[in-house]
Amino acid sequence: MGTEIENNRVADEYDVVVMGGGAAGLSAAVTLGRALRSVLVIDAGEPRNAPAAGVHGFLSRDGVNPQELLKLGRAEALQYGADIMSGTAVGARSTAEPTDDSELAFEVDLADGQTVKARRLLVTTGLVDILPDVEGIRERWGRDVLHCPYCHGWEVRNQAIGILGSVPMAMHQALLFRQWSPNITLFLNDVLEPTEEQWEQLAARSITVVDGKVQALQITDDTLTGVVLASGTIIPADAVVTGPRLEARSDVLESMGVPMAEHPMGIGTHVEVNPLGGATSVPGVWAAGNVTDLNGQVMASAAAGVMAGAAINADLMMEETRTAVEETRQSALSH
Repeated sequence: MGTEIENNRVADEYDVVVMGGGAAGLSAAVTLGRALRSVLVIDAGEPRNAPAAGVHGFLSRDGVNPQELLKLGRAEALQYGADIMSGTAVGARSTAEPTDDSELAFEVDLADGQTVKARRLLVTTGLVDILPDVEGIRERWGRDVLHCPYCHGWEVRNQAIGILGSVPMAMHQALLFRQWSPNITLFLNDVLEPTEEQWEQLAARSITVVDGKVQALQITDDTLTGVVLASGTIIPADAVVTGPRLEARSDVLESMGVPMAEHPMGIGTHVEVNPLGGATSVPGVWAAGNVTDLNGQVMASAAAGVMAGAAINADLMMEETRTAVEETRQSALSH
């Protein structure tokens, strides 16, 4: 069994340190634990989906509370020997000799001043949603202010849904959410300028379009009831869809020299990795989950964690094999 570290005193060295205790990080820890690797998961306790009532699209766990899912995942990781601590990694560095045949080694610096050593690193720190500057959006985020129809569309089906034109993707969101409700209103918000083709699409799908800047959300008895324009006009709405800018939590990766890249869809920043396992451009450093896949749902992040764990174990195995071969050769030469 692993240890849920309460006094924040960690072992001196692990095979793998996982930074991030969400679906990706815990899935990787389970995979590595089952491979008999020593693992430390460092969890800052800031899950992106904390405001949501349930996780959807996760087979056999649909609707489970996000905190309950993490509780179950932590228990599984502990069962297979992983250590888990509450804390924040603020940076990391390589301590290996700069030669081609040296074994990889790293040190991770924690916010409380501790340093932990590892042979490999996995970053699963997720992302931050940068929401539009509209009064009420942050408070309602994950409740009746949404962004993903596959996560929340069923819950708001057939309701009055407003699409906030804060990013170019809002046009796509309007057409997509039309699958879940015939009552869709697209707020141009002084940002969107539909093309002739898009106007035709909106009309064909009976999507109402409202001009003018959005100022706030109307909240009545802790329920979203409308969208308030700068003109003072209030348009009824049961839910609002917005497209936040998505920015990877990249401090540790950048401290290692792993570059961030603008997502090809223009929705934020992420780290580019090898799709077969999640290796970054820095040897010995992997990344998985939303830090690499901005659009990934919880199940996709969990799957990426499993793949990263398997890839890291294989990499350690090859290093150990090279060392064993070299020791065998040296032993043969000495006899």
